[in-house]
Amino acid sequence: MPRKPFVPGAALVVAAALAAGLTACTGGSGSDGEGGDAKSGGTSTSSQAAEPGRYQTLPEACGLPARSTLRNLLPGDGQHLSRTDAEKIYGGQADITYDTDRRVGCRWTRETTAGTRHLGLDIQRVVSYDAAVSDDDKAQGIYESKAQAARIPSGDTGSPSPTSPSPSTGKDQGKDAGKDSGKAEGKGAGTSPNSAPDAKDQEGEKGAAASGSPSAASDPGAGTGADPSTDPSAGLSGSTAPRVLDDLGDAAFLNDKLVTADSGVHRDVTVVFRTSNVIVTLTYDQWSTDKTMLPDSQELQDKARSLAGELSESLSE
Repeated sequence: MPRKPFVPGAALVVAAALAAGLTACTGGSGSDGEGGDAKSGGTSTSSQAAEPGRYQTLPEACGLPARSTLRNLLPGDGQHLSRTDAEKIYGGQADITYDTDRRVGCRWTRETTAGTRHLGLDIQRVVSYDAAVSDDDKAQGIYESKAQAARIPSGDTGSPSPTSPSPSTGKDQGKDAGKDSGKAEGKGAGTSPNSAPDAKDQEGEKGAAASGSPSAASDPGAGTGADPSTDPSAGLSGSTAPRVLDDLGDAAFLNDKLVTADSGVHRDVTVVFRTSNVIVTLTYDQWSTDKTMLPDSQELQDKARSLAGELSESLSE
C-alpha cells in the first residue's frame, strides 16, 4: 500500500495554531498578574514617607554664644585678662565627635576666688530611619525621655486629679468636706491635706540625696525641687523649681540641683530644648568650697535661660 506523502505546510499550520493558543493563554495570565502588581504598587506609593527635619547640618558649637554672653556667664574677680587668657577661657574646648553633622558640643570653665563656673553645650541632630516616623517625632521622643529621666513635672497631662472626690458619694462628700475643712482650719491657712504628703516625700528625697550632710535640708536632690533658701516667688521665672518652659523652642524644660560633697557644694542648672529635629542641652554650674555660701539659684537659672534663648534664635536663622 503506497504511503501518503508528507506535507510540510500542513504541519506548519498545526504548529502555528498551537502556538497561537498558547500565546492567548499566556496573555490572559499576564493581564491578571499585571492587575495584581498595579494594586500592590498603588498601595506602596499611597503611603508617603514622613517629612524630614528642618536641619540637615549643625553649626560650630564653640562659636554660637556671643562673647558678651560668655563674659556674663563666666564672671571673674575684676582682674584684667590678657588676650591669651581671654581666648583660652571664652574660646571654649570643642567636644570630640565622629560626625559633626549629627552632634557637636563645647565646654567653658573659669576659676575665681568665689568658686568655679562650668558651661557646657551639646547639640544633637536627630534623624529617623523609619519612613513612618518623622525626624521631628523621633526628636520629640528623645526629648521626652530626657524630661522623664530628670523627673520634670509635666505641664498639662489632661488627666483628672487623683484626689478628686467620686461623684457617686454625694452624702459622704458633705461629711468629708466638713472634716477636711476642720482639719484645714486647725492647721492654718496655706496648708492642705493634699500638699502635706508631697512635702514629706520631698523632704525624704532631699535627705537621701544629701546622705546626712550638714546642708541636707537645702539639697533638692536630682530633679526634686529648688533650694528652699531661695525665694520661689522671686525673679522673672516665678519659681526656681524644675519645670517645663513654655517660651523656648518647640519643647523645653529646666532642671536645678544643689549637690553637697566633701569638697564643697555646687549647683547644677540644666536647660534642654527641642527645635524641629535638633535637641540642645545646656549645662551651667557653680562650685564653691565654702558650704555656707550656696550658689544663687535665680542668678544661674536666669543666665542659663538667656543663653538658651540666644541659641534658639541663632538656630532659627
